[in-house]
Amino acid sequence: METTELTRYRRALKRKNYSAHTLKSYMNILDQFMRWLTIPLCEVTRKQVEVYVDHLLRKRRTAKTITCHLQTIRLFFDYLVNEEGRSMVNPVSRISLRLPKPLPRHLRDDQAKKLLTLITDPRDRAMFLLMLRCGLRVQEVADLTGDAIDFGRRQIFVSHGKGAKDRVVYMSEDARSALLAYLEKRSSKAKRLFGVQKGPMRGTPLSVRGIQKRMESYARKSGLNVSCHRLRHTMATQLLNADADLASIQDLLGHGQITTTQRYCRVANLKVQRDYYKAMKVVMQRTQPQEEEDEEGENVDSHREAQREVLMRPA
Repeated sequence: METTELTRYRRALKRKNYSAHTLKSYMNILDQFMRWLTIPLCEVTRKQVEVYVDHLLRKRRTAKTITCHLQTIRLFFDYLVNEEGRSMVNPVSRISLRLPKPLPRHLRDDQAKKLLTLITDPRDRAMFLLMLRCGLRVQEVADLTGDAIDFGRRQIFVSHGKGAKDRVVYMSEDARSALLAYLEKRSSKAKRLFGVQKGPMRGTPLSVRGIQKRMESYARKSGLNVSCHRLRHTMATQLLNADADLASIQDLLGHGQITTTQRYCRVANLKVQRDYYKAMKVVMQRTQPQEEEDEEGENVDSHREAQREVLMRPA
């Protein structure tokens, strides 16, 4: 059950147009923290927060998860101080964990082909091609409606993506064909395109977890280490390997910062390989003639030195 402070904080976030997904995540984290606390909020100090971090570490939470907890709690205390006028110092202002920076993982072309061969269900094929070819997030696929798709222009309008940002993405021919094939067999009148196909919940919108479970099933069948988000990584890497502009990939994926997209440069080995050999060819063309000239100069000098020695020998 939410405390009075959490209820007011939820309302404040709603007024700022935070998404339902973000609200749920924030409230869940703050509820865990409040249940753990044994003192009033106004008495929380840096020491208590450090002990809470130790508590999360004992529960084997990852550094990324703990950092997410700290950021959420920090924002909550900022609200208490700045908007509710609490006379206290934010206890989370200087606490952080070192985060690993793993490379984005993607499927090789043969792995992507193997996965798609297994996905024959029209709904599932349409969903996962929207991730693999259009770069949609799993939440964006779950929220997709028919009026967001322009088949003539092969465009999809993504409304209120991550960070409440809108963007336009484009459909490849196979993604467009898969979506049309699914819609021809779809019987539901629900606004959201993708729904449950079996059981008592049939016809209701498919949840994010429902989509993830379908991908987990295909991962087991294929023997591949694949997830919904990995399909986005695969799309970005494939585009970069095909020499797509980095800024274009940023727009397609909806990244707020170009640095996020630049992470894919570190895994797009084909592009790096092509750039290396192309640049090295230019380098060698510029340096080899000079090297040959130096070698010729050395040969001439050696010949002149030999002639000088002959002339200087006594008769």
